[in-house]
Amino acid sequence: MKRISSFPLIISKDAKGLILGSVPGIKSVDMHEYYNHPQNKFWKFFLNYLKKIITTNYAEKVEFVHRNLMEVWNVIDSCERNGSLDTEIRNENHHDILQFLVGYPSIEVIFCNGQKSFKTLQKILPKDFHLLVNVLPSSSPAYTISFEKKLKDWTNIKSYFSYPEKLDEKYFTKKKETYLM
Repeated sequence: MKRISSFPLIISKDAKGLILGSVPGIKSVDMHEYYNHPQNKFWKFFLNYLKKIITTNYAEKVEFVHRNLMEVWNVIDSCERNGSLDTEIRNENHHDILQFLVGYPSIEVIFCNGQKSFKTLQKILPKDFHLLVNVLPSSSPAYTISFEKKLKDWTNIKSYFSYPEKLDEKYFTKKKETYLM
């Protein structure tokens, strides 16, 4: 099995939301870009829920994440895996998500891109962790529910925030809800 490593996170200093995947797939590792596989719908979902034009330029995608006060990272720092399926992940080392969150107190909600990232996050966070965690259907083509169902769930991200009309404004607010993990 090949050992693979995650990438540095895409971060905005004042980020309000964190999107966590499991670990990059082969195509993403080869290109050193999050969610690079052409059939992975992450960027389409992320840009669509804000009603923005889909771009293929990775630097523009990263800038868009920054401007919208979100972060993108993986819960797994490194692992062994043949292929790109989460079911093939072995010997995981995790990022210290809790320590990271201490350093970024502006984070109000975590969105897990699929069950693997959620289940791994549950294993590494303390039982008394109280930040809102929302599980989204995996954007991977390996998770075979319909595009429309996935898009509907991903579009619900916006229900947690009130985005300003102007993209360059810096703040949005969390819906007034409290969830425990």
